[in-house]
Amino acid sequence: MRKDSAKVQAAKAESLHFGLSPARDDLAERRLVEAAQDGDQGAFAELVRRYDRSVLRIALRLLPSREDAQDAYQDAFIKAYRRLDTFRFQCRFHTWLYRIATNVCLDHLRRRKSRPEFGVFEADHETGRSPLQLAADPRPSSSPEQMLGSEEISRRIKVALETLSDRERLVFTLRHHEGMRLRQIGETCSMSEESAKQCLFRATKKLRKELQDVRA
Repeated sequence: MRKDSAKVQAAKAESLHFGLSPARDDLAERRLVEAAQDGDQGAFAELVRRYDRSVLRIALRLLPSREDAQDAYQDAFIKAYRRLDTFRFQCRFHTWLYRIATNVCLDHLRRRKSRPEFGVFEADHETGRSPLQLAADPRPSSSPEQMLGSEEISRRIKVALETLSDRERLVFTLRHHEGMRLRQIGETCSMSEESAKQCLFRATKKLRKELQDVRA
């Protein structure tokens, strides 16, 4: 137990430093995962602290209410804890965790899909903006994913996004809000990189069609 505690403390110490090399950061994360798999709840708590904001952010982007997002956030970490012994380091831990989180969100979406008030990506009450904040583009009308920061067209964006399938919204969100590469999106969504690329292409094409008359 002392040895495991020392391992966790070392990993925590490394976690607090910024600018770590990917190799050192991977090692720190592996130490935490191994300790958590051995039953160290403190190690799992440290993993939660590492990724809680990212998981909650994804849930907030994909689900129609903060309450749903918080439920999904909790469900995701509960499932991750229960399935921790199945993780075999065949991918990054955060990829495995995001896969669980996105599947939980998709389950929530499927359960709510028949409700008439169902909506995704609602504007923030304080800023009035869509929660998807993407890279600036001097020609926003040329690409729908670049128009999401415009307050005036947030309602049109919301309606357009609802024309996408759940998986298309998910891929679009992971790519343009979370900044994930297509390969990582594929791993997270249990699809090939090519499938993720095609899904993103379909989503973008649909949004362009829905927003073709919108000008920034």
